[in-house]
Amino acid sequence: MTWTRATVGLWMSAILGIVPGPVWAGHHLSSASPPGDASDRVIPFVVGLRDPATDMAQQMWELAELGYQEYESSALLQRYLAANGFVVTAGVADIPTAFVATYGSDGPNIAILAEFDALPGLSQLPEPRRTPLTDGAPGHACGHHLFGAASTTAAVALARWLAEEEISAKITLVGTPAEEGGSGKVYLVRAGIFDDVDIVLHWHPGDVNSASPSTSTANKSGRFTFTGRAAHAASAPDRGRSALDGVEAMNFMVNMMREHIPQESRIHYVITNGGDAPNIVPETAQVYYYVRHPDKDQAAALFDRVALVAKAAALGSATEVDIEVMHGNYPLLPNETLARLVHNNFREIGGISYNAEERRFAQKIQETLPKVRYALGSEQDIAPFQFRQGMGSTDVGDVSWLVPTVGFTTASWVPGTPAHSWQAVAAGGMSIGHKGMMLAAKLLAKTGAQLALSPKVIQRAQVELERRQGPNFRYQALLGDRAPPLDYRR
Repeated sequence: MTWTRATVGLWMSAILGIVPGPVWAGHHLSSASPPGDASDRVIPFVVGLRDPATDMAQQMWELAELGYQEYESSALLQRYLAANGFVVTAGVADIPTAFVATYGSDGPNIAILAEFDALPGLSQLPEPRRTPLTDGAPGHACGHHLFGAASTTAAVALARWLAEEEISAKITLVGTPAEEGGSGKVYLVRAGIFDDVDIVLHWHPGDVNSASPSTSTANKSGRFTFTGRAAHAASAPDRGRSALDGVEAMNFMVNMMREHIPQESRIHYVITNGGDAPNIVPETAQVYYYVRHPDKDQAAALFDRVALVAKAAALGSATEVDIEVMHGNYPLLPNETLARLVHNNFREIGGISYNAEERRFAQKIQETLPKVRYALGSEQDIAPFQFRQGMGSTDVGDVSWLVPTVGFTTASWVPGTPAHSWQAVAAGGMSIGHKGMMLAAKLLAKTGAQLALSPKVIQRAQVELERRQGPNFRYQALLGDRAPPLDYRR
């Protein structure tokens, strides 16, 4: 069988039990929308918080702090939540920048995730040409500053709405650091942060508006550090044992292994240490691998094969290898009950519109892109409701296997912009990103309000989760029992 993205999607649909919903006049009918429109009254609260939301996002965009080092960004969100009546607990799960903020105590517990870590080396001014703010510095190329600010804004809006409507519910904002390769949420799951949560809401910046149920790939990563024996590379090479030979032998064998792995797998690596100088036989060398597959067990098995190759490379090069598992993420587990609810809300609220200045900015950004998959104007549209198989990975996956979870994307970047690019940083630092952020805050708040009013929807989502988990599901973190790698970005 030839695997394409479409066939992967059909395969995962079969595994996960996703079936098309009823359709009428070209639109999917909702099986989850609660009666009444009291949830609409949360939107004005969101709109009223636009200025502080934009200020928070812009401050975090300028800070651009890496995973587990987001001290100022995390503190910024915590201060804002505390000032708006939330009880904040900092440093949860032995992670200094992780926190939990709660409002209310009775009724359904609705959690909203907030990320805030940046990526290394992608500093960029809010301009439509490659112009670093600071050469080599981090940048918010995945829009987590928008993510954190929108989620925090939605939580505060929901708290004000609950007080105004005199509705009993609990809002939990979970500050989740180090999504980019640090698996921050996995440690929060292990620490029991989500044990008393009924529903989890999250979102992500993107170049399209979509609330389709989607999954991702499971991901397990590791650093492979080879140790040999140093010697003069010219006068005494026989006395040396090259750690770099171990790395290169491992990479060569893994690249041959690619012919014999499932086609939907992904394996990628970077050499993080290749030695000190050409005339010194390298005593230490290191390579960092990511291994992905849509199925978590397959990802773990592939990682084990890569580890076996590393040991063979060490044996063949007369070196030793140390294997440190860095992170591991489950694939996202879709919840169609919740996805249909969010999709219907998306269609009601609509997309975003550019003004003339934003359109000129967007046109210039698109000129820098090698391939544009969405035309300008698509930021106003909502993508059709259909299952999507993503090939990236996220630590939200672990959360979604334990609590009914729903996410979506808003057009926070210029259509056609890939994540982890300077173009994403540029749009995220100006009004295009801010518009996507506010749209996300509205959608989070309205969905949260509907769920607070509709315990039956929560029950249906929980029943669906149990069905998708399967009868023998038992959670076990792919990264094992290791402590959070707080220095992984240093």
